[in-house]
Amino acid sequence: MQIEIYSDVVCPWCWIGEQRLYRALADSPDVSVRWRAFQLDPSAQSTGTPLVEWLGRRYGGEANARRMFDQVSSVGAEEGLTMDFDRAIGANTFDAHRLIWWAGEQGGDQRPMVEALHRAHFTDGLDLGRREDLVRAAAGLGHDEQAVRDFLGSTAGADEVLDELAMGRELGVTGVPMFVFAGKYAISGAQDPSTLREVLDEVRRRESAAPVLTDLAPRGESCDDDTCAV
Repeated sequence: MQIEIYSDVVCPWCWIGEQRLYRALADSPDVSVRWRAFQLDPSAQSTGTPLVEWLGRRYGGEANARRMFDQVSSVGAEEGLTMDFDRAIGANTFDAHRLIWWAGEQGGDQRPMVEALHRAHFTDGLDLGRREDLVRAAAGLGHDEQAVRDFLGSTAGADEVLDELAMGRELGVTGVPMFVFAGKYAISGAQDPSTLREVLDEVRRRESAAPVLTDLAPRGESCDDDTCAV
């Protein structure tokens, strides 16, 4: 079975949800995972603006933004994740999604790259809109810096990422994380591992294809288009 994850690397609930999914899959060697691109804000400009300042303008001041960060940071810590929103930089993530696609083409497993990019954004304060920062994150996984730099300087992967973004829109994906099981069943939000295991068991029991995505659980914590419910 394949699980597709619609996700953005600057979405905190995506990082949390992905950790929970892998806990749920601990005893499921028959399951493969594929990431699909989603952009919370495709119009974002990579200007090096601190995330606290950027979101403060949206939510009535930095104090309000920090209160929202406290909640998601606390939940992330329970999953062993360090989210330092004082260091996080707002960025356009299109090239980051290209890099995730490239990682899949290189070795098949996209998870290390996704993890590295989440950590680069939330923990290390790297600007995912800067290609040199993307090179740095990839190099930390052992990828050749010049190979990554050459890839990002080309147009490779751009059409594939655009196709994934379009596919998400066609499926009606408006919030992430969104997990699609076997191409037929969907569950949204950072669900608990127990809920994810129940969904996985239910999908395994179902034999017939579904004509549309079917929600198998109430919506969990997630980030929507241009909005993050932190």
